[in-house]
Amino acid sequence: MTENQTAQGPKHKRDVTRRKVVVAGGAAVVAVGVGGTIAATANAGQTSKTGKGVSPTASSTSSEECYKLTSETTEGPYYIDADKIRQDITEEKEGIPLTLRLKVIDNETCKPIRNAAVDIWHCDALGLYSGYEDLSTGGGGGGTPPSGTPTDVPSGTPTGSPPAGGGGGSHEEPTDDKRYLRGTWKTDKQGFVTFKTIFPGWYRGRCVHIHTKVHVNGSWTDAGYEGGNTCHTGQFFFDEESVLASAEVEPYSTSTTERTTLTEDTIYDQSGTTGGLLKLKYKKKDIAKGVIGTITMGVDPEATHDGTGDAVQPGASAST
Repeated sequence: MTENQTAQGPKHKRDVTRRKVVVAGGAAVVAVGVGGTIAATANAGQTSKTGKGVSPTASSTSSEECYKLTSETTEGPYYIDADKIRQDITEEKEGIPLTLRLKVIDNETCKPIRNAAVDIWHCDALGLYSGYEDLSTGGGGGGTPPSGTPTDVPSGTPTGSPPAGGGGGSHEEPTDDKRYLRGTWKTDKQGFVTFKTIFPGWYRGRCVHIHTKVHVNGSWTDAGYEGGNTCHTGQFFFDEESVLASAEVEPYSTSTTERTTLTEDTIYDQSGTTGGLLKLKYKKKDIAKGVIGTITMGVDPEATHDGTGDAVQPGASAST
């Protein structure tokens, strides 16, 4: 099963006002940027309060900047609530080091949102998701592809726009206990949260991406994060240049899975940063050394997004 299916809401934990995550044992590893630096946050879609484009400078303040609401998408079939509270989600998985630095702001007031719980999860370098290794369609790791070419390929291409939010697939129950490349951490007083992971691989029907959820209005306890509402469900995307560069590096280079490009993907809405496109920084001739990805997410803290791509209005309850 891939994510490129008809979007349906997850059939587990439909009460989006409840959330609890389990604290991972041991201290969290603080992610650092390549070469000890962090790239500036991507601000595409930014406008001034007069509606004119602005170029952010060191003297700019949040009161002078506005952002478009970041696109909502379906959560996909491989989301697992109760992920580990940690910043380093690598678990020794092979791949290009990726430092992901995210910022969460209220898109109406433009102020940073502190103490939000941010989830991220994605496949490994060969397209496998932890918890679903026998369901997710990995890259095969250099296996022998099927012989021959189908001769009954339908002619023409589908017409019309993709489904709202893109096809995400209904939720699947986990089939194993692995939890690599999954984690949750809280935003600081400036709205930032940083994760250490690897550059994702790809699988049939989807471009390279990372899933995310933002939870607000809850509380951090000894058990993790509880209550509140999920104000954003989205995905982060990677430009083609970076993906092509990663495909030259092992283990990505061993994948035999046909890759879907960014422009072919049915979930990315082609709107740049507003749609989840990351700003990436790396050595052009040596991406294997590591990548820094940054983005600002403009969210509505009063909204609830149930994972189907549709918003539940404040005061309303999610469907079951």
